[in-house]
Amino acid sequence: MNKLDFLEMYLDLYMNHFVVLEEMKKEASDIVVLDIRNAPAQMKKEQIKGAIALPAKDLANHLADLDKSKTYVVYDWNGGTILGKQALFILLKAGFKAYELAGAFEGWKGMSLPTETC
Repeated sequence: MNKLDFLEMYLDLYMNHFVVLEEMKKEASDIVVLDIRNAPAQMKKEQIKGAIALPAKDLANHLADLDKSKTYVVYDWNGGTILGKQALFILLKAGFKAYELAGAFEGWKGMSLPTETC
């Protein structure tokens, strides 16, 4: 595999936060945003508006609760953490259409995009 193919494959694992935001605004959107941070709500304090909290440590046990017709976008605290990648692996391995949020929660907040209290 050459570098360009590898980079293309790597980038295909992510969804841009502006794409996510626009998709979430649609009435019939198939995007479901999962907050997979393992911290309790009082530590997180806020999440992406409309996200569903499903900690990464519990994700594998709740796959049957998820709709395979939806597209899942997972996010963690920041892009340097591994939980988002682990959650993405679990979802993709189980046959779901899934992406990791580019920039994670840190990037979302940094762009002043909509959040809500947990």
